[in-house]
Amino acid sequence: MKKIAVAAVALAGGLAVLAPLAGVAQPAPPPPSAEAGRAPGPHMRPTMTPEQRAERIAERLRTQLQLQPNQEGALRAYVSALTPKPGQRAERAKQRGEFARMATPQRLDAQRARLAERTAAFERRAEATKRFYAELTPSQQKAFDALRPHAGPRKHGGPGMGRHRG
Repeated sequence: MKKIAVAAVALAGGLAVLAPLAGVAQPAPPPPSAEAGRAPGPHMRPTMTPEQRAERIAERLRTQLQLQPNQEGALRAYVSALTPKPGQRAERAKQRGEFARMATPQRLDAQRARLAERTAAFERRAEATKRFYAELTPSQQKAFDALRPHAGPRKHGGPGMGRHRG
């Protein structure tokens, strides 16, 4: 019994001495490499310009709706209406910075103005969608109705982002 206790103490002492060295012997993990043209993140989705995104939407619609060459003009007009104006993201980021420095009444006025802009943008997209839809054949309209609505970038996990039931 005494031999087992001595062996256990010796083993524990040896492990205590060697434990710090275990971390030294292991190679450092490689630095995360962000591939060119990819955004950092868990899914590593490719970053696209608004023009690239518009072309991707157009190609998806051409394929899924089996558009005919004579419908290309209507498709271009529709996709153009969905594409944000150049520099719009940078302008929004600038406005957010200014927003934080505003007093409450100014912030409310800015929110009202932004709401009016968003409503006008919605109206333009809705009218463009109706014009494009009118150019489709009945079978294409049915296929269009079955598509997931284009909702822009999906945001996951923020406050209030849970599933609503009721």
